[in-house]
Amino acid sequence: MESMLNKLKSTVTKVTADVTSAVMGNPVTREFDVGRHIASGGNGLAWKIFNGTKKSTKQEVAVFVFDKKLMDKYQKFEKDQIIDSLKRGVQQLTRLRHPRLLTVQHPLEESRDCLAFCTEPVFASLANVLGNWENLPSPVSPDIKDYKLYDVETKYGLLQVSEGLSFLHSSVKMVHGNITPENIILNKSGAWKIMGFDFCVSSTNPSEQEPKFPCKEWDPNLPSLCLPNPEYLAPEYILSVSCETASDMYSLGAVIYAVFNKGKSIFEVNKQDIYKSFSRQLDQLSRLGSSSLTNIPEEVREHVKLLLNVTPTVRPDADQMTKIPFFDDVGAVTLQYFDTLFQRDNLQKSQFFKGLPKVLPKLPKRVIVQRILPCLTSEFVNPDMVPFVLPNVLLIAEECTKEEYVKLILPELGPVFKQQEPIQASNMILLIFLQKMDLLLTKTPPDEIKNSVLPMVYRALEAPSIQIQELCLNIIPTFANLIDYPSMKNALIPRIKNACLQTSSLAVRVNSLVCLGKILEYLDKWFVLDDILPFLQQIPSKEPAVLMGILGIYKCTFTHKKLGITKEQLAGKVLPHLIPLSIENNLNLNQFNSFISVIKEMLNRLESEHKTKLEQLHIMQEQQKSLDIGNQMNASEETKVTNVGSQQIDRVFNSVSADFLTGSESENREDGLQNKHKRASLTLEEKQKLAKEQEQAQKLKSQQPLKPQVHTPVAPVKQTKDLTDTLMDNMSSLTSLSVSTPKLSASSTFTSVPSMGLGMMFSTPIDNTKRNLTNGLNANMGFQTSGFNMPVNTNQNFFSGPSTPGVTTMTLGTPSTLPNFNAVSVPPVGTKQTQQRPTDMSALNNLFGPQKPKVSMNQLSQQKPNQWLNQFVPPQGSPGMGSSVMGAQMNMIGQSAFGMQANPFFNPQNFAQPPTTMTNSSSASNDLKDLFG
Repeated sequence: MESMLNKLKSTVTKVTADVTSAVMGNPVTREFDVGRHIASGGNGLAWKIFNGTKKSTKQEVAVFVFDKKLMDKYQKFEKDQIIDSLKRGVQQLTRLRHPRLLTVQHPLEESRDCLAFCTEPVFASLANVLGNWENLPSPVSPDIKDYKLYDVETKYGLLQVSEGLSFLHSSVKMVHGNITPENIILNKSGAWKIMGFDFCVSSTNPSEQEPKFPCKEWDPNLPSLCLPNPEYLAPEYILSVSCETASDMYSLGAVIYAVFNKGKSIFEVNKQDIYKSFSRQLDQLSRLGSSSLTNIPEEVREHVKLLLNVTPTVRPDADQMTKIPFFDDVGAVTLQYFDTLFQRDNLQKSQFFKGLPKVLPKLPKRVIVQRILPCLTSEFVNPDMVPFVLPNVLLIAEECTKEEYVKLILPELGPVFKQQEPIQASNMILLIFLQKMDLLLTKTPPDEIKNSVLPMVYRALEAPSIQIQELCLNIIPTFANLIDYPSMKNALIPRIKNACLQTSSLAVRVNSLVCLGKILEYLDKWFVLDDILPFLQQIPSKEPAVLMGILGIYKCTFTHKKLGITKEQLAGKVLPHLIPLSIENNLNLNQFNSFISVIKEMLNRLESEHKTKLEQLHIMQEQQKSLDIGNQMNASEETKVTNVGSQQIDRVFNSVSADFLTGSESENREDGLQNKHKRASLTLEEKQKLAKEQEQAQKLKSQQPLKPQVHTPVAPVKQTKDLTDTLMDNMSSLTSLSVSTPKLSASSTFTSVPSMGLGMMFSTPIDNTKRNLTNGLNANMGFQTSGFNMPVNTNQNFFSGPSTPGVTTMTLGTPSTLPNFNAVSVPPVGTKQTQQRPTDMSALNNLFGPQKPKVSMNQLSQQKPNQWLNQFVPPQGSPGMGSSVMGAQMNMIGQSAFGMQANPFFNPQNFAQPPTTMTNSSSASNDLKDLFG
């Protein structure tokens, strides 16, 4: 790697030194910047050729430099002879102007170190291309080293040289005198140009028909740069000291031989004994056979043999050579026509350009790019010719790489993108560009697309020509994937919509819809839903083709995986639009069936999606309801299961003039309906949750009882009575029954209540007074037991007495001592319950406030029991359902009457947990087994 870098540095240094030493101080450098050493040419390849640019115009040129250091080995008079010969050749070239002669841009300038002049841009000399790399920079540029001439280049190049000689011989009356590969220059476009007029001979009688050309005798003592190349020189120069136009034709024959033999001349000449060499050459030429010309194409072989004939008069002249069949090649004729294009009128040009696309595929790419493309792009200055030239330029662009396109073609297309005059030509240009839009968008850089290409597309959509609009709409989908999304969304789509709405052409409107349908996949889903679909409802026409276009966009959006239409859009906008369109009178049967098919697909998806959503919501609601059902099971469901004393409770509640909680009868009905809805069948998961909640409720058995305080009776209200007033009224009636003793006998203890019994059952016979007391208390207090019993301690007063561990008990005291529900309190966890103090029951006031839902006792009494909950109530006579069960039953006071939702006080989580030191009695354990298995 390091050696390569060192080699590169040495090369650059050498080239820079060459330029500096050769050109520094020459007047040419005042107007031209000299660049890289690219080739060599002229007699003996003595001229170094550099690329360069004109400082004022930045025009590209070639700078020919002769370094005087090449003459260091010669004496002073020899140097002068060389300089004079070189000057003469350049000065003669400068005076002559012809397309086949090298064009001089700046005349010869001499300085102390060099001679220099400027010409049109040059690639190399023919000698360099054929392998003679003398006086070239080292290493040789790959552009020259790897250069191979195509047949069409060779044919047309030789034809150009023939045309140049024809000009010199016929028009100028001049013999060139040194037609060699060194003096044939290939310009940047690949054209072959003649230079090296150092030894040219002009006619002494130019006005006469038969010109005479004086000839100098060969002087072997002169420096080689002062003599023509003998290997391409006609024999008569040496042997008879004469020359004529036929002498140049011999040289042309020798050049043709060298071109087809890799630069090797037909004869090698010994410059030390020039006369002997030419004598031998003359003998060989007289016996020249076809075997010596095997590498030359057969169609020109005989002509070359004639050119190399010893007798000058036998040789074809230059004009005859231009007409031989060998040069009738299609490619050569095409290139020749381009060189004479400036002589043609517009009609001839247009006809030629129309047929050119058939010829271009037959030509090599390098020939097209070097020779044809510059000629085509030069015609862009003629607006009338652009529609004929542009297809050929774009055809060439397809074969170019992206780099070649950006460098050679795109700069020339810039003005054409914006051309709008004349109108007819502008429309044709738009059509051509639209047909090649994929090419432009693929090879044009993004910035140039945004600045030049897309504005042309927008202009086509807004063009007054319906044909252009149709073509544009048909072509847009083919390159939509190459357009950036912001440009499509903000510029292209709005113009397509405007074209659809504003046009009077049905074809444009239909093509607009088809175009939109094809490019939907490149758009964003929400842009389609918010912008494209609402636009469809704005289309005024009802022609079948338009309606089918609208249907197509709906269907494409509906079925596309990336897009899709939401069910809200389907129900609210799409179907209300499509259904009326489906019954338009203009639609035929097939079109109607297409509408109905799409509508059914949309309805099916709408049904499926919304049904799935509702099912999911239903499952979520059922899960929530299961939680509510679990919370209410201990209250509302137990009330429904217990049928004991239902008729008596109904009679008591029906006698009450107002609802229990001032709730209206209609509200109670609605609550009843909700409760029925909540009693829907439960899933296994819901049952499991309910069981857990029952376990939570079971823990309440071991909780300390509530101790109400004595409350002074309040006068009853006429319309609405609260629970306390009702209890007071019933207790007053009990007092009238002459209950004389404050204590009940042991036989008055409550026993278990059967699950399906019709009334309160007692273990021992009791008198009517006791039964009425019990029934009245249960009715007014809202006691609805469903397997939870509360034992009454016969040894204690009403609402007082110690608690049995594991059993929650409540005893009835004297009728005169009434409970005060405003003073109910819950003992804190872990607190020993000794002497009961009056506690503040203000927290319970919220139960009866106006802000809580009110449920009539009448409605609660009429609710039917839930058969599902009956399984939790043990049958009558089950073991373990003694006084302890009755105690648990009394512990649920108010839960069924008030409801768990209406009374958060009775929620299990609102009760303080019992102390961990408390132990459950055997009766409580039996209760749990009976209730929850």
